[in-house]
Amino acid sequence: MKRSRGNANGDANRPAKAQAKYVIIGAGIHGLSTAWHLASELRASGRGGGRDILIIDKTGIGGGASGIACGVIRNNYFQPAMRELMAHSVAVWESDAAGFSYHPVGYLQISHEAMREDVASIHEQQRAIGYDSTFVEGARASHAYMRRIFDDWQARGITSVLHEHRGGYANNMASLRRLWARAAAEGVRLRTGALHQGFERDASGAVTAVVTDQGSIACERVVVATGPWVQRQWAMLDLPTVTRVRRPDGARPDGAHPDGALHEVTTWSYWALQEGTLDVDPGTLTDNAGRLPPVVHVDTDEPLRDERGLVTGGPWGIYYKPDFHFGGVQGGAMPYEIEKPGSEVAVDPYGPLSPDFVVGEDFYRLWTAALAFCQRRFEGRNHLMKRGPSGGIGSFTPDSFPVFDTFADNVYFIADSNHGYKMIGVGALVAKELMGRPQALLEPFRYRRFAEGRLHPTSHSPFPWS
Repeated sequence: MKRSRGNANGDANRPAKAQAKYVIIGAGIHGLSTAWHLASELRASGRGGGRDILIIDKTGIGGGASGIACGVIRNNYFQPAMRELMAHSVAVWESDAAGFSYHPVGYLQISHEAMREDVASIHEQQRAIGYDSTFVEGARASHAYMRRIFDDWQARGITSVLHEHRGGYANNMASLRRLWARAAAEGVRLRTGALHQGFERDASGAVTAVVTDQGSIACERVVVATGPWVQRQWAMLDLPTVTRVRRPDGARPDGAHPDGALHEVTTWSYWALQEGTLDVDPGTLTDNAGRLPPVVHVDTDEPLRDERGLVTGGPWGIYYKPDFHFGGVQGGAMPYEIEKPGSEVAVDPYGPLSPDFVVGEDFYRLWTAALAFCQRRFEGRNHLMKRGPSGGIGSFTPDSFPVFDTFADNVYFIADSNHGYKMIGVGALVAKELMGRPQALLEPFRYRRFAEGRLHPTSHSPFPWS
């Protein structure tokens, strides 16, 4: 038997091994959703049940990225595979809206001219899969459409609006607690405060046990759902730190990598997320009828200014919504890439506890100026920005889209590339794959796509995950 890197040294005084047929590492949106759906699949098939599943987490439910997510749920993707996968996830949110604390208010993608063609394509493909949305083109028509929602709308340089009538946002911790309740009702076990330290593997390389600081857990299958910490498990299995990527034929030339050529890209990179809350009554942001409005997402190349002068020359983008859980108007702006090798990025302490990756005055200034750029009601309110620590980091794949795949024979990675929280339905699909039924919706996200050149198309959005 061989041990993976990161394992504890020796067996002396090690407690007797616990056992679970399935061990899920991570108690966030993916781990909890997978546990719930897998337990249901096992019970329905007569092949077991929730007692065969153990979730471990070094802190507890929602201790990572899912616990600080702003909760936006959308299907605004230029990539057909992402769009179909998100339509599936939105249906899962809708299946228990009250339980998941989900608010189906819709989603507005408001864009400048460089994005018009991309957004038009999104709308056409949403129509093709029966996903309800309205597309408005032209500066005058777009402004009029937005004025029918907000009478103080004043953003300039907008030439299209895509209004998704499904989607919205959810209270992140309430939805995670609901997922855990569903999993626990099926008999799933949860061990918190258990730090994953490594794997025990047999001669073929398959994992036979998950090693934690509380002892080893013998198992048949492992699901890695650790979000920003995914690089740890990846390294423990000696998976490649550099990925060979083939440029697909017909890709936009960049001079250095001609069509069809293989080049090497760091497997994991990190981006710092920028989110915060304006400390106002959430009811400050209602539509013209006094209702909760759709989530607002604006991408533009107009110069952004405030009373101090130029903030940014563009392009820039923000999203925002009223949120009673966060206690104000909450949202974010474009993330920024952390310019150091992934292996050198300190993921812990995570989120608001990080000394390095929390938002600061540059974000506060941009976000409040952008709110005022969009709606008159936010003018002169930059001093109301909550200054408490917020933000986090996300772990991104070479093309910024997820990897859902099996490695080392029996370890399933849910590497969401920071698309995570909204993708509640991925767990249902992964559960079916664990039962031996491959899922077409997950096929475009296999790791081999990089070497085969089957990359997802890129859009003109400033956001890496769009």
